[in-house]
Amino acid sequence: MPKAKTVFHCQNCGASSPKWIGRCPSCGEWNTYVEEVVKKDEKKSWKKPGAHHLSPKPIPIREIRLDEQQRYSSLDKELDRVLGGGIVPGSLVLIGGEPGIGKSTLMLQIALLLEGKKVLYVSGEESEQQIRMRAERLSLKNADCYILTETGTDELFQQIEILQPDLVIVDSIQTMHSPHIDATSGSISQIRECTGEFQRYSKESSVPVFLIGHITKDGSIAGPKILEHMVDTVLQFEGDRHYAYRILRTIKNRFGSTSELGIYEMQGSGLREVSNPSEILLTQREEPLSGIAICATLEGLRPMLIETQALVSQAVYGTPQRTATGFDLRRLQMLLAVLEKRCGFPFGTKDVFLNIAGGIRVEDPAIDLGVVCALVSSWNDTPLPSNICFAGEVGLSGEIRAVNRIEQRISEAEKLGFSKIYISPYNKKGLDLKRFKIEVVLAGKAEDLIRKLF
Repeated sequence: MPKAKTVFHCQNCGASSPKWIGRCPSCGEWNTYVEEVVKKDEKKSWKKPGAHHLSPKPIPIREIRLDEQQRYSSLDKELDRVLGGGIVPGSLVLIGGEPGIGKSTLMLQIALLLEGKKVLYVSGEESEQQIRMRAERLSLKNADCYILTETGTDELFQQIEILQPDLVIVDSIQTMHSPHIDATSGSISQIRECTGEFQRYSKESSVPVFLIGHITKDGSIAGPKILEHMVDTVLQFEGDRHYAYRILRTIKNRFGSTSELGIYEMQGSGLREVSNPSEILLTQREEPLSGIAICATLEGLRPMLIETQALVSQAVYGTPQRTATGFDLRRLQMLLAVLEKRCGFPFGTKDVFLNIAGGIRVEDPAIDLGVVCALVSSWNDTPLPSNICFAGEVGLSGEIRAVNRIEQRISEAEKLGFSKIYISPYNKKGLDLKRFKIEVVLAGKAEDLIRKLF
């Protein structure tokens, strides 16, 4: 009987070592190596029924046909947007998110939406009755949606060969178990092997596969990075469980942009697509309040208007607090330094709290101007007019810099009924202001704009 081979894997980055080491040389983390038994059997690669497995031959690029790889819609506009226009045949998509955020609901909803497509929903966590109860709550009917509760990949691929589905959904990849690896489900070896089997299946059969993945305590997909390297697309499903809104964000996409996001609202009957995200990011107020400014931002190709909320108060303790929710804290500190140096506001003795309404996280520098105006509004306790918005980046010398795709930002503000938008004068080049009904105001320096508004 051959001796079992053991390999040590880093639980943080997936690196392997023949012996245990305290500090991982790849990622630098301590005490992350775990011993796993690896059994080297001959692996049966998934094959099409009746097909002979031949080694691939080089093909001239002009002879490769594209008609077999055309996308098709998932009938969910938000998912189509983050995937880059639809589902690509033969693609391997990974969806990660916190427990209870709605990953299984979203995937079951997609499976029930695709009428005319044979969808196999594989669950290793729930029974058929539990999935049927969720499907009844979603009130969607698809006679071609099949449910399979199985964790062994050998039995799973046997059922796939019999059923011949058009789409496979696996919930979740951490529960799958391959007999070719002598390790427990959810370990690094099992995740790598099972993902590799689904990858071979999707590429050889041109059937798209969606994998649902758990995340670790620090928010990264459990696996860890080996999963993201093996799949074609990585989607992050995020949001606060105490709020109704969910955001589907693209982290990696070989077939489209990585800056797209989709927004959903969690309801009792499932996830509702939010086609106009500004409806959830702008708070309806009966009276004007200080410390609130509206900014025009972009996420991928989608323009949105968001609300920035700032609170400036006298510091009670020695060190002033700086707290930012949905915004980069270091950039907030930079904007505070600009206001103190260029505009004369002594924020060094003030506590500053900044929040992006709606639970969204924004990295677009075009909201700098709105953040600055919200901070000054809270400082003076003077509300800004509710019919104005901002789009501009603030530099270290206090100048307002140009931002990209300003026409889309102006059009979105005009569509939502705003009467005035403040932008950088450097955005004026090539911009026809006469075709906009909204008043476009050019502002060159932050101190001049603050003097004008307050």
